[in-house]
Amino acid sequence: MESAAGTDATGTVGKPSALVLVLGGARSGKSAFAERLARASGLARTYVATAEAFDAEMEARIARHRADRGADWRTVEAPLELAETVRRETGTGTVVLADCLTLWLSNVMLAGHTVEAAIDEVVAAMVSASGPLIAVSNEVGLSLVPETPLGRAFRDAQGRLNRLVAEVASDVVFVAAGRPLRLKPAPDVEIAW
Repeated sequence: MESAAGTDATGTVGKPSALVLVLGGARSGKSAFAERLARASGLARTYVATAEAFDAEMEARIARHRADRGADWRTVEAPLELAETVRRETGTGTVVLADCLTLWLSNVMLAGHTVEAAIDEVVAAMVSASGPLIAVSNEVGLSLVPETPLGRAFRDAQGRLNRLVAEVASDVVFVAAGRPLRLKPAPDVEIAW
């Protein structure tokens, strides 16, 4: 049976809902899962890229991601303008994949923008998206506490961003070791005292 998130119990991908948040750790398979979800929609696909290539290693990562996606995607670069891009690119007949919220947030912080306002603007844009949207983000709160104030501020802001997007998303999927686990919608957890 297919869930609203587009995956069944075996991880088979179906059509996306209005807003799907795909979370996971580094190299967990979250982007590949999100891409399969977008392909399964049968809609035209737009990839909103938030990464910037500041060095050769990042250039290679971006090139690998492009090659893995294939030529049948329209790519829009949005390292800082994610809210505007979501508003402009979502619509009937297109599924938009924003990859990833984590790099976007680090770009916002390093550019010196007001983080809370930027997060609120992106979440509002996602809520008002006029077509299916898949957002990919890293779950960064499952590891050690960062040593630096900037690292802790980033971790906290990323946790807030993920939590706010998850609240408004129709579906949330956590990917670990390439395997999707649906977090939302999920049955209520009742605890008997």
